[in-house]
This record gives sequence, structure tokens and C-alpha cells, in this order.
Amino acid sequence: MAAPQYTEQRDRLVTAEPVEVPIPDVESVTIEDDTPVDSIFSEKQQRLLTTCLYSSPSLARPFIAVANVGLFFTAGQPAIVPDVMLSLGIAAPGDWSQKVNRSYFVWNLGKPPDIVIEIVSNKVGNELGSKLDDYARGRIAYYVVFDPLQYLGEPMLRIYRLVGTQYQAIAEQWFEDCQIGLTLWSGQFEDQTWDTWLRWCDGAGNVLLTGDERAEQERQRAEQERQRAEQERQRAEQERQRSERLMAMLRDRGIDPETLM
Repeated sequence: MAAPQYTEQRDRLVTAEPVEVPIPDVESVTIEDDTPVDSIFSEKQQRLLTTCLYSSPSLARPFIAVANVGLFFTAGQPAIVPDVMLSLGIAAPGDWSQKVNRSYFVWNLGKPPDIVIEIVSNKVGNELGSKLDDYARGRIAYYVVFDPLQYLGEPMLRIYRLVGTQYQAIAEQWFEDCQIGLTLWSGQFEDQTWDTWLRWCDGAGNVLLTGDERAEQERQRAEQERQRAEQERQRAEQERQRSERLMAMLRDRGIDPETLM
């Protein structure tokens, strides 16, 4: 089967003249080395950025959102391992017994990811050096560098958009063509409170909720409804008691309340 041919336009595939290109053999490629390298914060931040996408009803399906998964642009070249990547419009292959389905092979999935995020945890990650160049060569539309401890200096959040073959820094945190944005947020995720988390957001700047947050929001809504119902019951009971006292006063004065109705 002929492999899809890329144009210079981002994430677009066009029908070109059929060219028989052999599908690379990935059986000898290292895709999993089981090397733990992330801090506790990085691990939680990565999960925060992925779990809320799968809990969100607003993000169009299908998509792939993963953390610490090998990204292979070209056969014969080693993987880059982004902290988080989001690829819209495609679904992850389901048969994980096949090695080719357990990493992000661009030639297999048909397009590069739309957004790649690197979370800076030291000064030697080359997020603004070799990785910037690598992701540009790989045609990643948006490259995000989140530096919560500011190892790389200011600003804490850097966003780059691919223009031609190079990245340009942008201030906009809403990705119109992807219909999703990023925002800095202070609060608690699971058991950790932190001043500055990086979170996905909608066009109004509202963060995309995790499943736990959505359940808590529903619990609070149900509790508020219960409290409103209880308040209404108490008001009705107070009105009943007031009415009974009034009728008792009328009877004490020799007046039948029934004759007043």
C-alpha cells in the first residue's frame, strides 16, 4: 500500500501519484526502556494535562493525548519523548500487542501531533535548543515549554507556532485551529496544591475539568439542590405552624376559622 505523502501544509495529506514506499520495520526499534526520569511534579503535571482531555465533552473525538511516549518522525532515527503530546483527528491503534501500535510512528498514524509540551525540570533538557529544532523539523504545529521553576528564566510559559520551517514565539494561548487553549492555574490536583499548574482551557478561559473535578462539581450541585429543597421544606413548615397558631388564636376568641375561608 502506498504511504501518504506530506505537503508543506500542517497536518494535511493530499492524494499524490502512487509511490511504493516500503513500510519501515520497527521490530528492532527500542520504544520502551523503562527508565524513570521524571519528578513527582512532572508526573502529576503530565497526567493533569492528559486526563482532563479524556474527561472533557467539548474536545472533538477522536484524538490521541499521551505523556512520555516515543515520537518517531523518520525510520532509522531515535525517538523524541515529549512530556505531553496531543494529536487531533486520529485515534490510537487498538492492538497494543503489535509493537508498531505502542509508540507514535508518524508514518503509521499519518500525521505529526498538533501540540507538544515540554515541562522543564532542570537546566540540561535543551528545551530551547535541540528540541526546538527537532520539533520544527518534525512539523509540529505548536511547541509549548512550561518552566514552573523558571530554570530557563522568564517567562514561565513559552508558546511557539510553526511558520514555514521555523518556530515563532507567540503570546496567544488559544489555538484557534485546534479549538483548545492553555492557561496557568493555581489549585489542588489530587493531593497536591501548587501555585502554578499548566491546564487546558476552552475559548472562555475555563479549565477543562478532570473526571474527579467533574464528579465533585456534580456533587456540589446536588448538595446545593438538596439544601434548596430543605430550605423550601423549612419555609413550608414555618408557614404551616404560623397558620396553625393563627387558627388557634381565632378559636380562643370564639371565631371559627372555617367561616373566614
